[in-house]
Amino acid sequence: MKTMRSSSVVRVSWLAAMVVVSACGASTQVTYEKDVRPLMEARCTSCHVEGGIAPFSLTTYEQVAAVKDAIAVSVKNRTMPPYLAAPGCTEYADDQNLTDAQIAMLEAWAKEGATRGTATGQKPTTSTALEASLPRVDLTLGMPGTWTPTKEPDDYHCFVIDWPEQTEKYVVGFNVKPGNARVVHHAIAFLVPPERVKTVTDLDAAEAGPGYTCYGGPGGNASSVAWVGSWAPGVRPTMYPADTGLLIRPGSKIVLQMHYNTAAAPNAADRADLTSLELAVADTVKRKAFIMPWANPEWVRNQKMPIPAGEADVRHAFQFDPTGFLRNISGGVLQNNQAIRIHAAGFHQHMLGTGGRIELLRGDGTNECMLDIPRWDFHWQRSYGFSAPKTLRVGDQLKLSCSWNNSAEFQPVVNGQRSPPRDANWGEGTGDEMCLGILYVSE
Repeated sequence: MKTMRSSSVVRVSWLAAMVVVSACGASTQVTYEKDVRPLMEARCTSCHVEGGIAPFSLTTYEQVAAVKDAIAVSVKNRTMPPYLAAPGCTEYADDQNLTDAQIAMLEAWAKEGATRGTATGQKPTTSTALEASLPRVDLTLGMPGTWTPTKEPDDYHCFVIDWPEQTEKYVVGFNVKPGNARVVHHAIAFLVPPERVKTVTDLDAAEAGPGYTCYGGPGGNASSVAWVGSWAPGVRPTMYPADTGLLIRPGSKIVLQMHYNTAAAPNAADRADLTSLELAVADTVKRKAFIMPWANPEWVRNQKMPIPAGEADVRHAFQFDPTGFLRNISGGVLQNNQAIRIHAAGFHQHMLGTGGRIELLRGDGTNECMLDIPRWDFHWQRSYGFSAPKTLRVGDQLKLSCSWNNSAEFQPVVNGQRSPPRDANWGEGTGDEMCLGILYVSE
């Protein structure tokens, strides 16, 4: 490091240097063993591990050093790790965003030659997210049979799972145990109440083998059904907020939507999967909860969400006070005209989506950000729990905003060919779109 005169402006940044000047004048070099490896293990190796969903492993110095420049670029662009919630919106309970200092450290380490440093003696570890379980597991529910995905590179398949309980129960914890981590990219468990079961069982019966093809939701115009939980690589077992739980009535079904990515398993023999759900359940809870889908009914029922072909920046938004309709929205779980707590938020679009935002518009004219996703990626869907719940009171509004790119350059590639743009609107097909908020709410 150059010696700077006291009158000079000293600009020592992680973005440009490999040393930190301490108060006593000593310098500490950034190394793989001391600095980079712990960060890789905390944020990357739940996917980037041998046999995982990522296309390459990042569990050794040699593997990380070989792609150091790509790592630096991807973290600077915030495309990795794939945590879509932008910093600065609100405080999340398990924020996976890298800090500016962590990003700068990785950039500097790559720029200055990827020094390995002295091994700490600590045994290399990888994330245990795939092996972890809930603190207690009361029910394990599996797919009805082994499934081998055939579509490439992405296969979306739904499986109807019987709910075994004969009395009302509350789900208070949720976890997914992927049967084949190489191909399981994400999973969403939908709750289908008894009065809507026939819709999904008919879809199941119409296709040979276990399950049926699905995409945006469980199919059969059932996109408004509630969720039980969602999972993606790196998401750990989730106990729902204390004293809350999701009511499941006897006769209900769980539809488990699986997204398989087959790129890491080119041979069909390596793709077979038998994923299961782990649930913690309770007979009673202090506060009933509900995972609430939130969208403009006019978009869903009357195709009032046009996304014209060729348009590169299409936006739609919807805001409304739901408190007068909570009983209908929640299937009787919540009551009308009451304040509710919002514990977590998620977001859902399809392949043309570019981002969205969920906000609380207060009755006093202020607004509060709950979720800001400026760079939507269909392949990385999850829920984002808040550090503290937010209260929606009578007179407040929930606002949902979405944007899409339907230009020729932004179309998905199918069978090696980029699809031509076409008019899109709300729907569950691969060529359709959605703008859906998903909120974990309780009394």
